[in-house]
Amino acid sequence: MDYYDISPSVTAFSTTRHGGFSHGAYGSFNINRYCGDDDECIKKNLDLLCRKLGVDENRIIMPHQTHGNEVRLIGEDFLTLPQTIRTMILEGVDALATDVRNTCIGVSTADCIPILLYDPEHHAAAAVHAGWRGTLSLIVQKAVASMSRSYRSRPENMRAVIGPGISLDAFEVGDEVYDEFASAGFDMEPISLRKDKWHIDLKKCNRMQLTAAGLPEGNITVSPVCTYAGYEDYFSARRLGTQSGRIYTGIVLR
Repeated sequence: MDYYDISPSVTAFSTTRHGGFSHGAYGSFNINRYCGDDDECIKKNLDLLCRKLGVDENRIIMPHQTHGNEVRLIGEDFLTLPQTIRTMILEGVDALATDVRNTCIGVSTADCIPILLYDPEHHAAAAVHAGWRGTLSLIVQKAVASMSRSYRSRPENMRAVIGPGISLDAFEVGDEVYDEFASAGFDMEPISLRKDKWHIDLKKCNRMQLTAAGLPEGNITVSPVCTYAGYEDYFSARRLGTQSGRIYTGIVLR
């Protein structure tokens, strides 16, 4: 796993493809139940992650993402609910936020951009899934605003990690995607490049959204990993197909 040095009071990480029990395009460390992997392999990988983090399986929270911008708050009461109800609550959710200790909130990606937020003042955190649609709909800014409302988090004190995801060089898009960003009012010059087709820098775009939301540049860490180029170590849907594993990027408040 890759660990991020946000604070000694949290464990922040992204899983890699290594060290698990899954096979083929899911090999070998995948805990996502929504991408077609074998249930028994997922269970073994999840058990391994729980041991690494020192948290109970009941406290590994993973939403079913749909490339929207829904942010769900996870409180102590959520952990008491039956699994069927929890699954319903996490359906169609692309960002989680919590101030509950020893609970891992996280998002799944395989080229999309995972973002972790941490408020050291109020000891609260968020995990955000920002694909191009989520980026377009400003999901990371919505997560910052949600933390500000719910936990009184101040953006100027928050820290962020932009995790492994597809790079500008690898993220080739059609004119229609470029036009959606341009029509939404994005400044296209710093986030796009024309080669044979348009390329968009999703990491830079989300970093710019974070600074626009009030986070200082120095509080934002950006992973250099391109999942497309580094598909042997990180899952990449563009390389491996959508029927493949997912990186899980999570944060645990201690």
